[in-house]
Amino acid sequence: MSVVRVALLQMTASGWDQEANLRKGEQFCRQAKARDADIALFPEMWNVGYTFADPAQPDEVETWLAQAIDSGDRFVTHFQALAEKLDMAVALTYLERWADAPRNALSLIDRHGEIRMTYAKVHTCDFDKEAALTPGDGFRVCSLDARHGDVRIGAMICFDREFPESARILMVEGAELILTPNACELEENRLSQFRARAFENMVGVAMTNYATPQANGRSVAFDGMAFDNEGRSREMCLVEAADEEGIYLADFDLAKLRAYRRREVWGDAYRKPSRYGSLVADEAKRPFTRADARR
Repeated sequence: MSVVRVALLQMTASGWDQEANLRKGEQFCRQAKARDADIALFPEMWNVGYTFADPAQPDEVETWLAQAIDSGDRFVTHFQALAEKLDMAVALTYLERWADAPRNALSLIDRHGEIRMTYAKVHTCDFDKEAALTPGDGFRVCSLDARHGDVRIGAMICFDREFPESARILMVEGAELILTPNACELEENRLSQFRARAFENMVGVAMTNYATPQANGRSVAFDGMAFDNEGRSREMCLVEAADEEGIYLADFDLAKLRAYRRREVWGDAYRKPSRYGSLVADEAKRPFTRADARR
């Protein structure tokens, strides 16, 4: 067996009521395990339901800042204990306490209850309310001890997936499967972008969104294999959810994916990185200059 089953936990949250979010998250994790999931993936910033304070209201800002947690807080340790009890990995998302301003974070907890990595969103939406967050300092890949063998896991969060560089770096660092919490409308263009990330990097990708009315659902997964052994185009979509709450399962066949990556031409096989210097330029050129951008 080489299949890794990812459960996309498409839910609605209870705002800053972290206890309610904890209870609901546990309920969905238990249901995912009952359906034989290896990894349960939460939507973006679950502990506060991807909510922010009005910057014009200082008291509200203070209350929001107090919602930030770290890996030692009960919200995280509860899911560590649950992961161990269920023998199932949990990709938990939360507003992370940080020195200057909080971060939008994901901690990947393995089936033994240990945190394998914590990733903070690099491409914060600086044009919007995420200007209140500290951007992450880099992309993370780790090995996850799944029930049927190790798998290399990367993570990106929502707006990250709209930049080809995010998934590209994760692929170069060895990711085979990229977990992607989300909290915005998923329409055809964004879904097409996400499909492209799987195709161009030959990686599996799995994304969990909030259910309606907090977003529009459509959590989705693509297996990263665009062609069959005879070179014929094939459907990469493993699952696409409707808009309502539910647990949506995606089975990634690692043996087939690894064989595909050994024979096909995308990913890192024929890149020419020595020609890509302009991609890391410090300054944006017109028409892409933005006063609020943090590069």
